[in-house]
Amino acid sequence: MPFTLATWNINSVRLRAALVARLLREEAPDVLCLQECKSPVDKIPVDVFKAHGYAHCLARGQKGYNGVAILSKQPIEEAGAEDYAGLGHARHIAARLENGVTVHNFYVPAGGDVPDRTVNEKFGQKLDYLAAMRDAFRAETPERSILVGDLNIAPREDDVWNHKQLLKVVSHTPVEVEALAETQEAGGWVDVTRKDIPEGNLYSWWSYRSPDWDAADKGRRLDHVWATPDIAGAAHSSRILRDVRGWEQPSDHAPVFATFDI
Repeated sequence: MPFTLATWNINSVRLRAALVARLLREEAPDVLCLQECKSPVDKIPVDVFKAHGYAHCLARGQKGYNGVAILSKQPIEEAGAEDYAGLGHARHIAARLENGVTVHNFYVPAGGDVPDRTVNEKFGQKLDYLAAMRDAFRAETPERSILVGDLNIAPREDDVWNHKQLLKVVSHTPVEVEALAETQEAGGWVDVTRKDIPEGNLYSWWSYRSPDWDAADKGRRLDHVWATPDIAGAAHSSRILRDVRGWEQPSDHAPVFATFDI
């Protein structure tokens, strides 16, 4: 049976609960993974989502920071919540679907403003987090799994609005791109979005700092959908809902979708 999955950095699930509800109402993915929820678990507005048919929610939360959640129409069971690199952050939650597929929802550290771990602790945390993910996938190769989330790295030249200008900007530096590639390779992950849309500029994030984000179009593809090789071939219909970035009081990220015939 096909199912559609979406991932979205919501940038405060309580502040933007109405936007989540709108997405659920208009697009109706079977599973929605949220990042940067910025809420303790008991404060997540689950009743709003239940009213739209999403009766099942798994989450890890923190007050005002980080936080990840998985909303589902069908029953799901928790399949892990790892504190990679021992940062004490709510950045990972995994759910097992009724079809046996495991969905990993990640919010990788953004990394601050300076791409140098000797002067920027946050950049070091980002690299350590990716290394911990890599080592975990090497130790136990994932199967029948999907990895989604705000990975805070735009790996390809056409995943950013200007490759040369962003080579020294956090999210597109060579050291980050290499770290992400090692993490992806360690699990054998297939970039589903780029499998379906192999060519052309593709973005999922546009800064709030731009006075006219749509016209300027200085975007980056920070949000990803990956799958293990045993199910990657079943993925199709990938898309980024750019228009959502233009909703009233939006997140600076747009949702990324993929459908799997499993």
